[in-house]
Amino acid sequence: MLAFRASERSRAVHLNVGEPSIPDGAAEVLSVIGRAYVLVDAVNGVVRANPSAYAFGLVRGHHLVHQDLFDLADRVRSDGIIVDRKYELPRGPLGQGTLVVQLRVAPLAEEYILLLADDRTEISRTEAMRHDFVANVSHELKTPVGAISLLAEALDDAADDEDAVRRFAGRMSIESARLAALVQDIIELSRLQGKDTVRAGEPVDLTRIVNEAVDRSRMQAEAREITIRVAGEFPSMVFGDHDQLMTALRNLIDNAVRYSPDGTTVGVGLRSVRGLAQVSVTDQGVGIPEEEQDRIFERFYRIDAARSRQTGGTGLGLSIVKHVISNHGGEVTVWSQVGRGSTFTVRLPEMEPDAGQHEGPTVTKRGPGAPTAGEGAQS
Repeated sequence: MLAFRASERSRAVHLNVGEPSIPDGAAEVLSVIGRAYVLVDAVNGVVRANPSAYAFGLVRGHHLVHQDLFDLADRVRSDGIIVDRKYELPRGPLGQGTLVVQLRVAPLAEEYILLLADDRTEISRTEAMRHDFVANVSHELKTPVGAISLLAEALDDAADDEDAVRRFAGRMSIESARLAALVQDIIELSRLQGKDTVRAGEPVDLTRIVNEAVDRSRMQAEAREITIRVAGEFPSMVFGDHDQLMTALRNLIDNAVRYSPDGTTVGVGLRSVRGLAQVSVTDQGVGIPEEEQDRIFERFYRIDAARSRQTGGTGLGLSIVKHVISNHGGEVTVWSQVGRGSTFTVRLPEMEPDAGQHEGPTVTKRGPGAPTAGEGAQS
């Protein structure tokens, strides 16, 4: 019996595999580098990884997720060199989302490979947006500038024709007004993008902002015998920037008036839904085709360019609305049917009743999961 127990203890000692260890001081350094990291062994098994690596989807369990990471680790292991690469990796097994990461892969000690990952998704997205924005602005500005140039030439050629001079001068006035509106919207969008809502925000009365936005649009509506009706109010404040929210809501109401037939009604509904302040702006216009609804918040996108020129639209109004509402932690959705009009719904998180006792960005907000895009769209 004693011999049997001694044999079992001997086998247990030989079968016991110790926890993989990393060089002295490496763990402390990795804990403070502020980047996602993965440490793999000789067979690419994950020895250590921080939460950011799991959040980025680089690691699942004790394994690397992407084949590109395996290939990069094998190359560094065989060549003994440090490699920097930029990859666009899927965010997960489903969907179209991607993650842009800058990877730095290096050997650590004799048996480990260290992968450092820096998330560049937002930077890449911003660069792409800036490139598209510059291209779109250049294209959009060429149209009115070119039209003014041609009209000026026509005006010079028709100097002796009084009727032609008046006609061309009228067209120049229209094009110059369109150019001024376009430049103003570009300046407004740039200003909004450069303002930090979290730092500059404060508790604001959204009911008051809505009423003020309606008042500013009322003259334009009355000129076409359009009635703007407001119903409801908000019991709580929201945290944000007064001027930005005013700009967004006024753009929505102006759009509803601009694209509504004469003599119709524009409805503005206010209500609180599960901790969210909801503003719905409904018109009786021609409606938006379903296939176009995903694109209407893009910069300079216009469903009917000819109608937009007639109504003075620049294609930036809804882009400004989406940017402002997103900056305030909310969302803007659209419900529309051709021939039945459209409803744009803004949802913003309300402040807690006692949140006014706090200051600046420490204000607590409540905001459970937002309702689905269609919920309340027709209210």
